[in-house]
Amino acid sequence: MYEPIVANYTAQGSDWTVEVKVKDQSKSATAADLVTARERADELVEELLDGDKKRTVVHTLDGDAVSFTAAYLTARLGLEDPTRSIPTQTRVDKTPAPAPPPAAMA
Repeated sequence: MYEPIVANYTAQGSDWTVEVKVKDQSKSATAADLVTARERADELVEELLDGDKKRTVVHTLDGDAVSFTAAYLTARLGLEDPTRSIPTQTRVDKTPAPAPPPAAMA
């Protein structure tokens, strides 16, 4: 069975730590920002799986892939502090969301 590679990022003050785990191996590195840590993760994967072309890497921020994606895109676009979590979205009106169109249900 194929096992995905997990790259988990944690913020430590203004620095970032990335730990890449695959099978029974792991490597870690630190970086000054999340974008650099993401680039470093690619290097760690290459070191762990030199020559293996079939790779699936799951990037997580403290174990959460959605939080990593939001933080990484925020940092990449230079919008704000990437350590902030995604705000909870609530509907302003209390009416239920509309049903999807019939084609989407197929």
